[in-house]
Amino acid sequence: MKITILSRSASISSTKRLVEAARARGHQVRVLNPVRVEMHLDGRKAHLYYRRRKLAPCDVVIPRIAQSVNNYGLAVVNQFAMSGIPLLNTARAIAESRNKMRSLQLLSAHGIGIPATVMARDAADLKAMVGLVGGVPVLVKLLQGQEKRGVMVCESLQSLEAALEAILGLGHNLIVQQYVKHSGQDVRVLVVGGKAVAAVRRRPRVGRLSYTLNRGARLEKLELTASQRTAAEKTASLVGLEVAAVDLLDVQEGHPKVFEVNSSPALPEMEAATGLDLADIIIERAEKLAAGTAEIGSPEPGPVASSRRKRTSRVRT
Repeated sequence: MKITILSRSASISSTKRLVEAARARGHQVRVLNPVRVEMHLDGRKAHLYYRRRKLAPCDVVIPRIAQSVNNYGLAVVNQFAMSGIPLLNTARAIAESRNKMRSLQLLSAHGIGIPATVMARDAADLKAMVGLVGGVPVLVKLLQGQEKRGVMVCESLQSLEAALEAILGLGHNLIVQQYVKHSGQDVRVLVVGGKAVAAVRRRPRVGRLSYTLNRGARLEKLELTASQRTAAEKTASLVGLEVAAVDLLDVQEGHPKVFEVNSSPALPEMEAATGLDLADIIIERAEKLAAGTAEIGSPEPGPVASSRRKRTSRVRT
């Protein structure tokens, strides 16, 4: 099988793990930097080039689109979809997961528990609405921030006001969210193909507020409860992601709250904590999508091909 991974660099640790797993299963793999992919539309077909050379077809695409190149990267993902190539996450699903307010609205509308959240364009309005999320401390998140950045904890109204004015003054949209003190149930669940395949509990460093899973926290393998598994699997399904990391809090036993969905989760840290070959599980799912033995999510808008093209040439870049 011929696999294309869209990633800024083949040296990124999670990308390396996917390449290793794919080659171990006997597949050909190419890693393409999405910003070096050129696109051409002529009203009939969707054409793809890489460094001005026409791309040979592949069997499946695994997108690992960085937030820094989100708009261009998702256009590239959609161009592959228009060529009739199965995707391990569609552009629409990735975009949905990266808009924090829209994804929370979607989950809330379908009965998934979420932390109390407010959004407004004016700093004074947001400050006045802090009581609706339980008062300080609160989480302040950029609406489309990255997993490792774009999140801060404000422990006083003064620090909140300064943060709001600075962020909004730069033209960024943000949300203010209930901050739940560490309860021992700060959980990340990896969902692949609609099934929760691994989970870890995050233990923050001593003296640090807990607000993101990738800021030096210690990860421990976790056996999911039925309610945690259901919340994670339903979240990934609603957002439309084949591969997703769902972050949740069990602030009240049996009632988990989803606070983040990530479409390009880091793999090595979870693999080390769980002892599982998560990259292999993801490649296995890609195989099923390519073979047509797994349901593929809704196609992107546009003239998506109804059948796969016949392969006539070798993969080249």
